[in-house]
Amino acid sequence: MAIGNLETFFTKSASETRKLGEVLSQELRGGEIICLTGELGSGKTTFAQGVLRGLKIKGPYTSPTFVVMKHYKIKSQNFSKVRPFPSPTSRGIPQGQTLNVYHIDCYRVKSRDIIELGWKEIITGENNIVIVEWAERMKAIIPSRAIWLEFEHLDGDARKIIINSKFKNQNSK
Repeated sequence: MAIGNLETFFTKSASETRKLGEVLSQELRGGEIICLTGELGSGKTTFAQGVLRGLKIKGPYTSPTFVVMKHYKIKSQNFSKVRPFPSPTSRGIPQGQTLNVYHIDCYRVKSRDIIELGWKEIITGENNIVIVEWAERMKAIIPSRAIWLEFEHLDGDARKIIINSKFKNQNSK
């Protein structure tokens, strides 16, 4: 799945939304910040569960709403694909090194709360993958290189998901 600057996906069920997260996870190398926005029940947590599953993190996967942040450690995989949205801080992590995956839910917190959890260290680590639900509440502290996904609830279980990776590609001048 090659993601350009703006891509729109439609899913018909929670399992399709989860699968989209799994597919996207295979493009992650470390250094990415994935910002999820949308109304309550629009599929943010379901998508994040797919990313976690795709990264081979053992479930069950629950939203970190009440604990604010969950931290997982995984071994990097053999990444041979071209990065569709390379992070300016990441060169790709060699196979077998530890990656930190942070799943953060900003529904009940303020920016200063997230900063106190070590936000600056989390977002600058090239071995870190950061997934932020309700990221629009923290816009002021999210770097411009973040990948934004907007979730919209359609009829029934259908969802519209817009992926916007507005930062510059490493190969661009």
